[in-house]
Amino acid sequence: MTLLSVANVGKAYRAYRSEWQRMARWFYIPVKASQEHWVLKHVSFNIAAGEAIGIVGQNGAGKSTLLKMITGTLQPTEGKVQVNGRIAAILELGMGFNAELTGRQNVYHAAGLMGFNTQQIDGVIDDIEAFAEIGEYFDQAVRTYSSGMQMRVAFSVATAFRPEILIIDEALSVGDSYFQHKSFGRIKEFQRAGTTLLIVSHDRGAIQALCNRAILLDGGTVIKDGAPEEIMDYYNAIIAQKENATVEVQTLADGTVQTRSGSGKASIDSVALYNTEGTPVEYVSVGEDVCLNIKVKVNAPLPELVVGYVIKDRLGQDVFGTNTHHLQCARKDLSEGELLSYQFRFPANLGVGSYSVAVALHASDVHVVDNYEWRDLALVFNVVNVSQSTFVGLAWIPPTVECK
Repeated sequence: MTLLSVANVGKAYRAYRSEWQRMARWFYIPVKASQEHWVLKHVSFNIAAGEAIGIVGQNGAGKSTLLKMITGTLQPTEGKVQVNGRIAAILELGMGFNAELTGRQNVYHAAGLMGFNTQQIDGVIDDIEAFAEIGEYFDQAVRTYSSGMQMRVAFSVATAFRPEILIIDEALSVGDSYFQHKSFGRIKEFQRAGTTLLIVSHDRGAIQALCNRAILLDGGTVIKDGAPEEIMDYYNAIIAQKENATVEVQTLADGTVQTRSGSGKASIDSVALYNTEGTPVEYVSVGEDVCLNIKVKVNAPLPELVVGYVIKDRLGQDVFGTNTHHLQCARKDLSEGELLSYQFRFPANLGVGSYSVAVALHASDVHVVDNYEWRDLALVFNVVNVSQSTFVGLAWIPPTVECK
């Protein structure tokens, strides 16, 4: 069942020479605008019941405008948005709150606007207060709240009744770590119960942990729609892209999509994982000492070269990453034609499962500055447990135990 349909949607902001011309448009009298700026153009996608969709893109891509049209607070200039179900949305922090009213009064006001009557709100007000956990501030004016407290109340009231579609636009990023964990727990409960999730975030971990699909907006249009890891890798490449850089997408033999980007001033020649005997390995035992070997070719004179890697789990979430800048061994003043071999040695203190390695060559501490080459899925390996006691999770952190 399709819960949300966005068909050829566009949004334009127009300026007119006079207010009379603007009013004429209300009555469908054709008047040409003096200026016209399209924020979104030709955006189309469908979302089925139970899906979890991440909307990603750089600032100004049109993400928030799209969500406002889906929730009905903005009308599209062209196209159609069709929603089949009740929406709960957290768009702008504290949107709809009256600063002079208390948190409790704002809950009744906000929930009333969502279509719930006083009796229904009476039935959940204690739960909302308990979930928000702001104590005596719940009965004080919202103008005395911090941004984190506003978010707590906004999220609590928006999720007091399970919606068919839950929309979140970056609001959780202002909360403290404790409440973020608590909020994600409620979101996952809703997902298990069948709620469709639509979330805008720059947090790769949140998108990949919560979503089974992602949509990438750029310049007001959809440029990619697919698996979260694939979309986030491509988004990462766009962020690092410079005028002389390229972005390449390649489908590997197993069907996964690899993204590569960079100027090519330095290139990754090979990536391999070795055991202590110097043998290439695809399967690694929990806790086994290994060596990640990255060979690099310098294709142009470089004032600085930093080599980094990130180990990711099967969902594409970062497990561990570092680079030679942070390890205080970046190379300076390299000449064209130099060949370098880097050996990163570490114990594979990882849980059982499949892992991938992304590799980056760049200047400075992060790859968005002078990105020479970024390659996702540069290496895939598996961790197996052949000698350790049974455990669960992504990390092997063996404890000692004492009972008194």
